[in-house]
Amino acid sequence: MRKRLADCRVAIVGLGLMGASLAMDLMQNNLCREVRGVARRTTTVLDAFFAGAVDLATNDVHTGVMGADIVILATPVRTIVDQINEIAPTLWPGTIVMDMGSTKGEVCSALDKLPAHIQPIGGHPMTGKETAGFEAAEPNLYRHATWVLTPLPRTTAATVSLATELVEAVGANPVVLSPERHDRLVATISHLPFLAASALVHTVQEVGQEDPTVWELAAGGFRDTSRVAASDTRMFLDILMTNQPAVLAQLDSYISHLTGLRSYLENGDEAALSAKLAAAQAARSKWKPKR
Repeated sequence: MRKRLADCRVAIVGLGLMGASLAMDLMQNNLCREVRGVARRTTTVLDAFFAGAVDLATNDVHTGVMGADIVILATPVRTIVDQINEIAPTLWPGTIVMDMGSTKGEVCSALDKLPAHIQPIGGHPMTGKETAGFEAAEPNLYRHATWVLTPLPRTTAATVSLATELVEAVGANPVVLSPERHDRLVATISHLPFLAASALVHTVQEVGQEDPTVWELAAGGFRDTSRVAASDTRMFLDILMTNQPAVLAQLDSYISHLTGLRSYLENGDEAALSAKLAAAQAARSKWKPKR
């Protein structure tokens, strides 16, 4: 008989936006036996504890994860990979190690190297904000969000079931994918848009150096298309560098579409340009955001 979430001690390593928001949900809804928080900065540890976001808080990762039933790594991707190796000797037999990283290939490879008595499962909640840190955290961040789970071949059905229970308990919708499929898909709908938004901001900035009035004219269209360029740089560097092949493939596809649009415009091919734009409009209209 598998352990229920209500009986579990959950340790969350990383109390930024994602980790602290999850801790708040677990605490406020009494979803588990105990919530522990681990953060690098002592100020974050104190803030989380006195805000009631965790039962216990520490800046020592080994103390934080020892004896936990579920360990959730909510730090930047390359930090997650390092932490998996760091905490391995401290984990008790049967501990489940999850993560909340935005790419899964390197993370799942590291998870697979954990000792045989540890249960690994990758994860990625498809939600967030441009702002980072404990101050940005909020309850219900995961409500109605898709939360990808990436089990490994060694991951037991009981582990998948408990991870699914946790995801559903905070109001998210679990979707099971392979690490490779996840990384290809998020390269398309998350990582590529970040690069496109960054390039757009650089382009407008160049115009603004000659004519600052451009910033006064910028309104909803620029705001919406450039929004993700304000995301945390370190976080996205980790994402891009751990998902290079998939991101490069989608970037090449995007550049090809831009080149085609430029060619139609340069040649005055209004019919081809209209057809291309109309096709994009129709495809975008079919998609209905979940939140």
